Amino acid sequence: MEQQLQQYFGFAEFRQGQREVISAVAEGHSAMAIFPTGSGKSLCYQLAALQLPHLTLVVSPLLALIQDQLEFLQQKGIAAASIDSSQSRDATSHTMEEVRQGKIKILMISVERLKNERFRRFISQVPLSLLVVDEAHCISEWGHNFRPDYLKLPEYQRQLAIPQALLLTATATPAVIEDMASKFAIRPEHIQVTGFYRANLHLHIRPVRSAQRDQALLAVLRKTPESAAVVYVTLQQTAERVAGFLQAQGLAAEAYHAGLGTELRQQIQQRFMDGRSRIIVATIAFGMGIDKGDIRQVVHYDLPKSVENYSQEIGRAGRDGQPSLCTLLGSREELQVLENFVYGDTPQVDGIRSVLQTIATEAEQQVWETTLYRLSERSNIRQLPLKTLLVYLELRGVIQPLYSYFADYRFQLQEDKDSLLARFNPERQQFIGTLFEHARLGRSWYSLDFDSFNQAHPGQRQRLVAALEYMDERGWLTLEAKQMTEAYRVLPHPGLAHDDAITTLAQQLSEQFQLKENKEIDRITGMIELFESDHCISQRLASYFGDQQAPQHCGHCSVCHGRVAQLPEPVALPPLQPEQLSSALTDLQSKMNTTADRHTLACFLCGISLPALTKLRANRLMGYGSLQEYGFAAVRQQLASLEKGE
Repeated sequence: MEQQLQQYFGFAEFRQGQREVISAVAEGHSAMAIFPTGSGKSLCYQLAALQLPHLTLVVSPLLALIQDQLEFLQQKGIAAASIDSSQSRDATSHTMEEVRQGKIKILMISVERLKNERFRRFISQVPLSLLVVDEAHCISEWGHNFRPDYLKLPEYQRQLAIPQALLLTATATPAVIEDMASKFAIRPEHIQVTGFYRANLHLHIRPVRSAQRDQALLAVLRKTPESAAVVYVTLQQTAERVAGFLQAQGLAAEAYHAGLGTELRQQIQQRFMDGRSRIIVATIAFGMGIDKGDIRQVVHYDLPKSVENYSQEIGRAGRDGQPSLCTLLGSREELQVLENFVYGDTPQVDGIRSVLQTIATEAEQQVWETTLYRLSERSNIRQLPLKTLLVYLELRGVIQPLYSYFADYRFQLQEDKDSLLARFNPERQQFIGTLFEHARLGRSWYSLDFDSFNQAHPGQRQRLVAALEYMDERGWLTLEAKQMTEAYRVLPHPGLAHDDAITTLAQQLSEQFQLKENKEIDRITGMIELFESDHCISQRLASYFGDQQAPQHCGHCSVCHGRVAQLPEPVALPPLQPEQLSSALTDLQSKMNTTADRHTLACFLCGISLPALTKLRANRLMGYGSLQEYGFAAVRQQLASLEKGE
């Protein structure tokens, strides 16, 4: 291991915890590494993969993270590749062939790739040694950034017969660590937690009202005039505005957010890495996997989403071990923006009941198929919480995932039809001919009609898809697939037995989501308590993650410097009046065929998107977002009073 550490990575010795994790994996155990940002988590799987006989499959939540790590591995001479949505079909086919031939040691994918039937069929035929779960806290409902698809990873590990798992994260509380270990059967002795305290980070909480924030930001950034800095904001439009303000002041700043094209984001990131841009003004879309050691400042222009996000984001500063400044320009004025994200993701009981009734009525021979888009539109539940609801139903034994497939396939011939058919023997030629019998030709693309094909050739769908993929891989046609359909087995469950049972189950699930909502709001409250603490910020932050080894007084945070923060309260708004709500809702109610529920109306007034509002293009209507300053809870309460005639 030491020889490979030197040979591939150029290091003479391991950092704290790395040897123990790599040794556990090399000895055949599943393991977990909880290291602070920038402390070498990635090396644990990279070096462990070299100890193992077969492919290491790495699941990562972000394409940017995959690309950064892939570039690093390739520079080190390690045979690594990725399969992701940015690639051409030819590039994907080439990578798959190299994996089949054993030329690739590490394959990186997003978790969504495992829902792809073609990929699962491919990877199930490849010998696998290790499943690596990067940003593994996403698997826990009680951690931040919970992603429902991550919850299925233990089952994927079982289905693909992957003998070991390695979980990596920088931000996990003791409860989340216990949850992750339970899901992957990781023994306590194979869990390495190296502590969260970083002595070189100077944490400062600076109370600032919104109107003064631009000038405060300018003053902070001028403390390190020649050094790299990252400024975190909540909204894309804020990133653009603040970057523009800094440019007007003569600073080399650029905005970075998910609304920019992939190529442009890559260019912006590269300019920052090269030092051509000094300051990145970014949403949370920026940062994962950024391995730039000399970032001297991280500034939170807006409040972060949680303590975990704060910890992760400040962890991008000072990775070279040199003193670095982390400043939060804090105010309670923006709290309702964070809370509104939470409220918008809480499905209502009627929407949950709609999903349950859909399952009960649409299942044919205990199999139910749906597309997330159609189900979201029908139930008025946003797609992320809808995924969570389906996972809840899996955990309650209502449904069981069977497979996913693309509902729509289309293909374009790269040679004439007769030449294509002539490539096959008579029996296969006859089957390929059925493609054209059940396909409609547009200008240049054929669209497959699977309904008519299934009726004429029951049970042959898989063979047809395999034939299309075979011809696509050889360049005889170009294949495109879209509209992912999820298939579930509907299990015998009392919650679907009759209407009253469905109502009861819907209420139970609604209470589960309400509990989740309350926890998320409590998480935001806990974050404010951290920032307004009268005890050492560094120590409080480490303690949150179960690290009891941090010093009681770090000597380099704002509290240790004698400045206890009190974040400014929002400016008092006049009480909401019934006529305000009625006036703001006039345009929406004139466009809706039915009476909207209180939750939908509150979302409209606070500028929170929902499928029903998106369908109506409600963001173009007068009144949309007009009461967002009041916050969702206050608007919802006033709507309730209005309904009661108070």
